Amino acid sequence: MLWSTQGDANANSVQFIRLGDNTRMSKLDLDTPLPTLSPIGLARLGATFATETPATPLAGLHWGAINHAFADELGMTVGAIEAHGLTVLGGNAPWPGGPPPVATVYSGHQFGVWAGQLGDGRALFLGKLQTQRGDWELQLKGAGPTPYSRMGDGRAVLRSSIREYLCSEAMHGLGIPTSRALALVAAHTPVRRETIETAAIVTRAAPTFLRFGHFEHFAHHGKPEALRTLFDATVEAYFPDLKDLSINEQVNAFAARVASDTAALIAQWQCVGFCHGVMNTDNMSVIGLTIDYGPFQFLDAFVPDHICNHSDHNGRYAYNQQPHVGYWNVHALAQALAGLTTDVEALAASIQCYPDAFTTTYTQVMRDKMGLVVPLEGDGALINDWQDLLAKDGVDYTIAWRTLSHAADPTMMDPTQPPETLARWFIDRAALGAWWQRFTERLQRQTPAEQATQVARMLARNPKYVLRNHLAQDAIRQATDGNFTMVNQLKAVLDQPFAEHPAYDHWAGMPPDWAKTLQISCSS
Repeated sequence: MLWSTQGDANANSVQFIRLGDNTRMSKLDLDTPLPTLSPIGLARLGATFATETPATPLAGLHWGAINHAFADELGMTVGAIEAHGLTVLGGNAPWPGGPPPVATVYSGHQFGVWAGQLGDGRALFLGKLQTQRGDWELQLKGAGPTPYSRMGDGRAVLRSSIREYLCSEAMHGLGIPTSRALALVAAHTPVRRETIETAAIVTRAAPTFLRFGHFEHFAHHGKPEALRTLFDATVEAYFPDLKDLSINEQVNAFAARVASDTAALIAQWQCVGFCHGVMNTDNMSVIGLTIDYGPFQFLDAFVPDHICNHSDHNGRYAYNQQPHVGYWNVHALAQALAGLTTDVEALAASIQCYPDAFTTTYTQVMRDKMGLVVPLEGDGALINDWQDLLAKDGVDYTIAWRTLSHAADPTMMDPTQPPETLARWFIDRAALGAWWQRFTERLQRQTPAEQATQVARMLARNPKYVLRNHLAQDAIRQATDGNFTMVNQLKAVLDQPFAEHPAYDHWAGMPPDWAKTLQISCSS
């Protein structure tokens, strides 16, 4: 329970006490309505693109978490959310004065195979919120069946909802483009997956949830007029700088922008050891966001071919395959756009920016992670050889980088041998020692001013905390018993993953042995 009441329930002076910080909710909070929503863009385009669908009520709604910081960014008072939002964000009541909720239709390639019509099978759009920081689409994930549920129940379970809530915000804390999470509502309604679990709903937000699959749907189903309508609306809303170009130029520039943004996004994934797990084209954002958190995982031991999704039997979405899959997906989008242009060759050429965009972002982030201020010849080999060392000995990815950050203090470094704080993680200490000598020599080539900033630069790029599977699992176990304390504590730490948070040092340590047996699938 996030709040309790005290006082006379019939009096205007009734107050709510937020458990944990003792902040009182005033009558002003009770009287403050939820902000006004307008229809999302696809809803404005008509029934071809979005279908009005009411949410299906749940039993026993109760708060799991409210993202206070994000609510503030959206211009919402937490008091108003707590007072008025439980039934709305739990799908049991419409947004006051808002448009009818809608589900959108899309298609896509799943595990490289054309899957035909898909769509929002368990997500409903509440509407669009206009804020001083731009427009945000609000969406309930787990609100019940839609016309696109494909015989599914349209529900999300508490387990998967906690993972999505936490990882959305963890990625934001890492500075990686992502959808956001406003709230987590739990319920008593039973849901069958591998076992009987309970339902939950995450309120997701993004400037847009437009996917590659939205364009693929109309292209593959022979609806060129609808495809053009969707494209024009997308340019108008999210790529306005392209409006004055010819249609051929618009298509080429749009494809290049999406290719570049997708490449940069996946490069950032690789640099923090993030595995998405289900990079189907219908799970790819046209504005370069990380969306649809399912069987994701942050690497523990650095195993380049690690498969985080238990359902991915052929390893299509293994960690080291993600850059290639992203490129494949961009090609699939370009094929869907081909019907909009008379110059398909130019369209094909426009997405060739992907490899360079990936390399540029990856190299820059990796140099920052290593404290290298100015590019020098040999930096690429130094970075690659470090990654090879981690892979050879199966060293914990996050711990290794964070430890290297502290070890790079120029006032403490011994060029002849790495400190024991770093060496203890490696089996082949001779190989580490040889690399360490090269690393220290490289750092010594930096100016005194550059050396003075290298540790801070590294600590700002190498997180101490990531959402490891075992941490999420511990939080899930507690929440299943009705205790959401760890969910909210984890969220607070992951909001600032580069800070020390000494009270939570144990969350930055090696994962327990039982974590190796955790299996995450598409139902997660």
